[in-house]
Amino acid sequence: MREKEEMKDITLLGNKNSSIPKDYSPDVLEAFDNKHPNNDYFVKFNCPEFTSLCPITGQPDFATIYISYVPGLKMVESKSLKLYLFSFRNRGDFHEDCMNIIMKDLIKLMEPKYIEVWGKFTPRGGISIDPYCNYGQAGTKWEAVAWNRLSNHDMYPEKVDNR
Repeated sequence: MREKEEMKDITLLGNKNSSIPKDYSPDVLEAFDNKHPNNDYFVKFNCPEFTSLCPITGQPDFATIYISYVPGLKMVESKSLKLYLFSFRNRGDFHEDCMNIIMKDLIKLMEPKYIEVWGKFTPRGGISIDPYCNYGQAGTKWEAVAWNRLSNHDMYPEKVDNR
């Protein structure tokens, strides 16, 4: 019974009537309690079917989005995250904006100890854009981790399979 009470705010998981929002929808995000808040561990999501629109041309942009975070007291529920990410499909924003918006929405939702969001967009017009942003809670060891990850980011690019 206690487990059911802890999950009372999770409404999308198992709900067969949920649908992809037609517009950008941060309200669809849901969180649940982290059962291991004293452990530092990473949770990583990969979304290989992210789409958004160019704010100038209206043409679609495609990317694989990587979200890694160290949870604090709350964690994001995966189905709500999927629906949230898919809600960008009709939103016109530059790649860099999309990644920062995603990161800030997730920070607001769950106040993670650390989070990073990396978009690997497929080329359009002969160039690809791979924006990366991160955040570590101020005044904690994670603030220094964020700076270190950002200042050393992509010094040794890995093989990219989505292009």
